Amino acid sequence: MAKVALVTGSSGALGRAIAERLAEDGFDLALHYRSGRQEAEKLAASLSASGIEARAYQADICKGPEVQRMVERVEGELGPIGVVINNAGLVRDRTCHKLTDEDWEEVLDTNLRGAFHVCRSVIPSLTRRKEGRIINISSIVGAMGNYGQANYAASKAGLIGMTKSLAKELAKDRITVNAICPGFMDTPMVRKVPPNVQEKILAQIPLGRFGEPRAVGDAVAYLAGAGGAWVTGQVLHVNGGMYM
Repeated sequence: MAKVALVTGSSGALGRAIAERLAEDGFDLALHYRSGRQEAEKLAASLSASGIEARAYQADICKGPEVQRMVERVEGELGPIGVVINNAGLVRDRTCHKLTDEDWEEVLDTNLRGAFHVCRSVIPSLTRRKEGRIINISSIVGAMGNYGQANYAASKAGLIGMTKSLAKELAKDRITVNAICPGFMDTPMVRKVPPNVQEKILAQIPLGRFGEPRAVGDAVAYLAGAGGAWVTGQVLHVNGGMYM
């Protein structure tokens, strides 16, 4: 299988952990970012120093033509994309009656429409080569819902539905499509939550701690590697037992 992986949203904590883990397995990396250029380029330099090739690529994944141009550039510079990780996402949290149209549309556009644009752009190349892995980073919230996150939960639940449909469509071409649902991870976003709220969240996690981003990277590496070759249409929960 082509050893080039495209990671969207690579400038964030989860994206970085995923990229670092795939680099350990020898993947060359296309590191997508929308606005975090400095972080993505710094990550690319760090990973390139380890012996693989890594480059940063800018695109607004909400815009289909930009995604198509990015994919064409990646394949022209790094080679055929073999693994796609749809990790880019954002939150705009409010209770439903306070959500504006913009709150709803921005989250759905990035988290769901963006992943669709990426999949649509890479599928022709994957099907021509009769191989590939698509891994969509959903969320525990997409499975169980969460107060104040109707827009985010809808986007991540939609990603699960898209995953299962694409798995059925692409199986004939030996392309696997799976989703990973991280729970509450030890990331800057979670660290900004007030301590009393963090305590309430921890009380709901049987393993008693927030997850390390590396755990998501390991799950991606499994699905992208030889062990995941006969796994498709599945949702892998990485959440310390918070949702079963």
